[in-house]
Amino acid sequence: MKICVYGIGAIGGLIAGRLAAAGQPVSAVARGATLEAVRREGIAVTRGSGADERTTRAEIRAAERPAELGEQDLVIVAVKTPGLPAVAQNIAPLLGPETAVLSAMNGVPWWFFHGLARAPAAISVDSVDPGGAVSSAIEPTRVIGCVTHLSAALDAPGQVRQVAGNRLIIGEPTGGADTERCRATVAALRAAGFDVDEAPSIQQEIWFKLWGNMTVNPISGLTGATGDRILDDDLVRAFMSRCMVEAAEIGNRIGLPIDADPESRHAVTGKLGAFRTSMLQDVESGRPVELDALVGAVIEIARQVDVPTPNIDALFGLARLQARLRGLY
Repeated sequence: MKICVYGIGAIGGLIAGRLAAAGQPVSAVARGATLEAVRREGIAVTRGSGADERTTRAEIRAAERPAELGEQDLVIVAVKTPGLPAVAQNIAPLLGPETAVLSAMNGVPWWFFHGLARAPAAISVDSVDPGGAVSSAIEPTRVIGCVTHLSAALDAPGQVRQVAGNRLIIGEPTGGADTERCRATVAALRAAGFDVDEAPSIQQEIWFKLWGNMTVNPISGLTGATGDRILDDDLVRAFMSRCMVEAAEIGNRIGLPIDADPESRHAVTGKLGAFRTSMLQDVESGRPVELDALVGAVIEIARQVDVPTPNIDALFGLARLQARLRGLY
């Protein structure tokens, strides 16, 4: 396949670098120091630590303007959600009649209710798709959903370090993964060494991951605390659980029930130890935060299915106020 990765930060760079190292023809849309570094030296991906640490470097074609790269078989969108409107404005030259778009982003995506038959009709998520502009530019019928269960960090522009995890979950918004484009995407990612699972319902996987990180991410951004300290505080942990109970009821109303309780999910998060969430890293670096996709969209959906969310509202209001004061929202 001819693959373009749109956004080569930590996750996008990891996927691009490993696909290219596995022999796939990969290009990327990038800018600034990242563009210059990748043009000069390719993408370096470091895995393991200590004596087991190893780095692979792969050349890819990088451009600032998508028109320089032309139509693709697959476009992997791996930007942070605040950057999605700009992607929607510029992605057209990459899209041919049969081009698929793999959505590898956090939170509720613009295409979330496409194919979700159990959800009430006419639900919208304007917070992540203002005025339908993203859906108009990247039609939900093109989309393959992807949930990432891995973490990565940038050591420098074009230099990615895989920190933990190796799992990707892939699926069609209409259900399953048994389509030609899904099979080709899964095969390419597996050839690059990723552990790929095929989801009967990709929206279910998205909602379950969101159920866990919609609280710890903004709380870490607010407090500066790592995951272990957040969970060790009894009052904060109980507040997170109340938010999760509200989100679980929203899931029930849209046909995505959560088959777990908050404490069991906290136990999973606790195994990650003293980790720094992506939102904490964004706050510390002065980058826009993904509040709308992780929390704002949840509140927007709740209003449309008549679920009261006093705890999620408080979380969103506090995190949004802090982000606004720092110019990050």
